[in-house]
Parts: sequence; structure tokens; C-alpha cells
Amino acid sequence: MKGTKLTVAALSLMMVVGCGTSQGTGTLTGAGAGAALGGLIGGLGNNSHHGRGAAVGALIGGAVGAVVGNRIGHHMDKVKAEVAKNVDNAQVEEITDANGLKAVKVTFDSGLQFALNKATLRPAAKTDLQKFAQVLKKDNKLSVDVQGYTDATGGDNVNIPLSDKRANAVASYLKSLGVHSSQFKNVAGYGSQNPIVNKNVAPQNRRVEVYLYASQAMVNAAKNGTLE
Repeated sequence: MKGTKLTVAALSLMMVVGCGTSQGTGTLTGAGAGAALGGLIGGLGNNSHHGRGAAVGALIGGAVGAVVGNRIGHHMDKVKAEVAKNVDNAQVEEITDANGLKAVKVTFDSGLQFALNKATLRPAAKTDLQKFAQVLKKDNKLSVDVQGYTDATGGDNVNIPLSDKRANAVASYLKSLGVHSSQFKNVAGYGSQNPIVNKNVAPQNRRVEVYLYASQAMVNAAKNGTLE
């Protein structure tokens, strides 16, 4: 039965992508289509043992056409390059948010990994975040999600609050460096979900991931042609 559900969901995903994209752009043409895609991807992940974090990006108002999507995509390419240039110890990846728009995932190599049962930022983490904050402060139209994780050494009653503290430690430090609080849309912990290494005790899983995506203000700027 589980395999049947996954097959049906995968076929549905193909239909959403086929009907909702503009050929040659890879950008979904409407907020509704993007939400459906993001929700379906999240649903597929939740069928696994470990699950996934929350979908990245809140729904934006109105449809987003190919031109606007391309402008945002071009801007997010620059964001990705800026983070990669300024933060040495980070893996910077292109992802798609819940609206079908290009977004950026930042995973810090070692600075944002935590000691067992701890949510205290290490000196290396603070150094990386100081560099990262400069990128965020220069682009206040970026929305930011912060997701905290643990390894699987404890149950949810321990891991979820701990991962939440880790996410908030990162967000609070970025705010203390001058990143505006309004940029943070979702700061939360997800316990041992979505592990990098499939082991109960794994330092790589005790981490925080940061996601950068288009705010409504960025979408508006893309619509009126002022987004650089």
C-alpha cells in the first residue's frame, strides 16, 4: 500500500510540474501551482521514516509569471554567489521554494554543528555567521527560514525542543549582528528528521540549515522591474 501511495503521489507531482511550468524557465507560473508542488514534495518526504522539515517559503499574493520568476531566479543566483564568496565554510545549494521560485539553502560545514545535547554556538559558528550576516543585511528583501536538527540519540520530547533552541540560537545571533527581525519567517526545530548521516550518533546531524527565498517585497520589485 505504501508503494502505491508513493507511485500515485509521484504521478501527481509529474502532472503538477507538467501543467504548471513555463517551458525554458523552470519556474512555476503561479503561486497556487508552487504551493501544490511544495506540499506534495513535503508529503512524499513525510512517508519516510525520518520525515522532512517544513516547506520553505510562505504563499505569496497573486500569480507569478515566467518573467517575474526569471528575474527572481537571476537575483537568487547572485545571492548564492555572494554567500559562497563571503562564507568559506558553507555549502550553498539552489532549491525551489513553496511558490516554485528559485531559493538558496545554506549548510555550514562545521561552524553550525553542535556538541551533544547543546545549543550553544561555537566560536567557529559565530565567525561564519558574522560573514553571513553581511550578505543578509545588504539584501533586506530576502526572507529567511532557520531549521534546527539533532541526531537520533533521544526521543522527540528531547530532540524537538533542543533543535528549536539551536535554530533560535542562530537566528538570535544574526539579529544581534543587525539582520532585521522581519526577515525571519520561520525559525523552528525538527528533531532528528531529515538526517545527513543515517546513524543515531552523528555530529553532522546536530546542525542548523538556513534557507533564503523571495519575500513579497522581492516579488513586487520583480514585477515592477526594479529588482537587480
